[in-house]
Parts: sequence; structure tokens; C-alpha cells
Amino acid sequence: MVDSDRIDRLIAAVPHALALRAGLDLGIFTRLAGGAATADNLGAALEVDPDRLSRLLYALASIGLLDVEDGKFRNGAEAAAFLDATSPTYRGGDHALLRELWEADLKTADSLRQNRPAALHDFSEAGPEEAAAFSRMLAPGGVIFGRQLAEAIDLSAVGSVIDIGGGAGAILVGLRERWPHIAATLMELPTVAAVAPKILAEYGAGDVVVEEGDITVAPSAGRHDLAILKAVVQVLPPDQARSSILNAARSLKPGGEIAIAGSGVVDDDRLGPPEGVFLNLTFLNLYRHGESYTEAQYRQWMTEAGFRDISRSRLADGSTLFRGRLADRSW
Repeated sequence: MVDSDRIDRLIAAVPHALALRAGLDLGIFTRLAGGAATADNLGAALEVDPDRLSRLLYALASIGLLDVEDGKFRNGAEAAAFLDATSPTYRGGDHALLRELWEADLKTADSLRQNRPAALHDFSEAGPEEAAAFSRMLAPGGVIFGRQLAEAIDLSAVGSVIDIGGGAGAILVGLRERWPHIAATLMELPTVAAVAPKILAEYGAGDVVVEEGDITVAPSAGRHDLAILKAVVQVLPPDQARSSILNAARSLKPGGEIAIAGSGVVDDDRLGPPEGVFLNLTFLNLYRHGESYTEAQYRQWMTEAGFRDISRSRLADGSTLFRGRLADRSW
């Protein structure tokens, strides 16, 4: 007998996720880092009505993110570790970006009916204010990814790294927390490159070199030991995706390494991993051409660019990491 349990679970998961995002938007988990508090205490601190706030607090407690006793709320173990902004393992910095992505996801049917992205995001047409706002949204997640990459790759022998298409370059901030000796360069489109130095300075990384450029057209002006492309290939049409990897290879020294990462990757059967499959739907709403490319496509483009020893792994945030190394020769 067929039942509706799967459908019920899918529908029930949405309110839980939205409650989490509301808690992050309000900074509830960070407020509770100092200890337990009542709804009245939190309401006064957040300047919101405590009776209305209590509805959200009890909802968060019902899903295990908060603990409650005698009307006092405190962070649960997971919230303390990952949702408190003062925690070194904070994972909630992308809540502003999630708002944009989830709002786009609601438009999937419209994008298909209209045969165009219903929530179009075009990096090349972004003005200074839009570029700055979007780069700031990406920055917290960039720092976290940089830390993960620093754990995944031994960079003790790397002298120079270039982050290609990395927004404000926050990946480099997280990367150099562990590997401070590395000389860092950010390569970005002109509109983003113009706002990046100010944001980098706010993170104490004013020494990062910011280079204007379009990796789909030409390589970096310099040559580096490591090139990072995080969530870049997946927003490009196939011909530009190929060109971006070819030009990234030309931005490396002989024997240099590439690290291509993002959630926009699917297995060759296109049924997994879930992050890549469902991000592919989000891309329908945001980009004219971007998509979750298959592992075979990535390997083909990387091989064509001269990379060898190509590997695929999974990072702590669920994103995919492709690595490859150039032969010890010059382009």
C-alpha cells in the first residue's frame, strides 16, 4: 500500500528550515551564547515583542535547536557549535544568501513556463551597490570554505594562491588563518574588484592583491602555485566553463594545482548528490546558462587543460572539491 509519508516529510521540513533562518536573521543563537534568557530578556535585547518572539523560541526548541526550562531558553549543542556567530565553527553566516536562494527556488515553475530565469542574477551587469551587497552576503561562507580548504590541502609548500571569481576574496581570509605565509591574489570582474579591497580590509586582509579580469577570456597576469575556483564553473555556459578551466591552468606555474569547488556538481547519472541536483533547479531561476555539470564533464575539461591526478572529494559543508596538478612544464 502506498502512503503519503514521504510527501508529508518533505512538506514538514520547510517550516523547520524557515524557523532556523528567522533565528539566524534575528541573531537569537548569538544572543544566547552568554547563557539562558527568557523571551522577555531576548525581546528587549532584540527590540521585538516578547510574546510574539516566544512563538519562534518554542518552535526552535521543538526541533532541538534550543533547550527550554522554566521559561528560560538556551542554545542546544548544535546551535552552540554552529549557529552562534562567536563560535569558530559557525555555519550560519549564509543566512542572508539563503533568503535570496530560497526566494528564487519558489519561482522554478515560473522560470520553466517563461523559458527564462525568473530571478535573474547577472554578475556582469551588477552596479557598485549591488556588487558590494552580494559580495558581503558571500563573505561569511567564503571564510568558512577557506578554513575547510586549508584543512583539506597541505599548503606548506605553496607560495602564491589566486582566488578566481571569489567575490570579495573572503576564501583567502579563511585559508590564510592556517597558512599565513601565502601571497594571495583575487581575480574578479571589474565591478566586484572595485568593492573587494574595502571588504577585505574589514577582514584584516588589506594585503591581498586585487586583479581585474575575466577568467573566461584570459588568464591572470601572474603565475601562481594554486588556483581556486569556488562556485564559478557552475554559473557559466559549457563553452565558458571550459575556457575558465583552461585559463586557470594558464594562470599556474609548472606543477601548479587547481582546486575547483562548489555544490553545483552531479554524478554522471544526475541523481545525486542532493546538493547538486537541487541547486540545478536554483540555477534555472538565477542564471541564463549555469548548471550543475557532471563529474565526467569536469574531468574532461580538466584533462584538456593539462591537469593530471584528478581527484574528487567531498568537503564538510557537502560541496564537491576537484583537484588536479599540471605537468611540470610551462604553457
